[in-house]
Amino acid sequence: MKPIMEIKGCSFAYDNNENIFEDINFSVSSGDIFCILGANGTGKTTLIKCLTGLMSPHSGEINIDGQDMNSFSRADLAKKIGYIPQIHNSTFPFTVLDVVLMGRSPHLDMFESPSEKDYEIALKSLKSLNIEHMKDKPYTEISGGEQQLVFIARVLTQEPSILILDEPTSHLDFGNQIRTLNIIKQLASNGLSVIMSSHFPDHAFISANKVALMDGKKFMAIGKPEDVITTDNMKRIYGIDVKVMDIGKRMACIP
Repeated sequence: MKPIMEIKGCSFAYDNNENIFEDINFSVSSGDIFCILGANGTGKTTLIKCLTGLMSPHSGEINIDGQDMNSFSRADLAKKIGYIPQIHNSTFPFTVLDVVLMGRSPHLDMFESPSEKDYEIALKSLKSLNIEHMKDKPYTEISGGEQQLVFIARVLTQEPSILILDEPTSHLDFGNQIRTLNIIKQLASNGLSVIMSSHFPDHAFISANKVALMDGKKFMAIGKPEDVITTDNMKRIYGIDVKVMDIGKRMACIP
């Protein structure tokens, strides 16, 4: 299958200092969930920001549908990539529907107001995540798990082909972590390409079909979760002893 996004030999450093990451290579196609695992400080978030276009690698290429990312306008790039950061706080009490409707911004001219069609797309996104009943609630008054669902709905309203998430479950309780991972799997099954970072090997077993282990500024291994998440590799990147076990429907990583 032809890749939707290709990363070739990418490296990044701040102000010509030592590289944060280097020689990163991978690709994702429609329906892929590519999970980047690694300890704190390995450069996962910086890499994610480069993949979204918020930062630019100082060497290498990032191509979308065979076209250099740098050739896209900001609006056109936003039609291709949806991004959910680790933390997303809102100062103003926008309603949930207003927050989700903001996902239509790349499709509107500067002074254009959302049309009836834009509202329909936003409501459809809320309905697909079973949170349509919250549409009139202030975003600032809902729980962290509900806020995460609202941001996913906003990204769906944006209608991108690639979804990039920086540790999407880091501030969620156990139940909402699993619900979020299941939603990510559902989105991928509908053709969306997903790239996400995580600290938790089990999250890759639950949701991903491709995994990269980031260590020492590079990908030390890349492949299927069952091939990459091994006791030796986990010891190397996290510095702890684990057992990787078959628990029936999937593998699990147990400290």
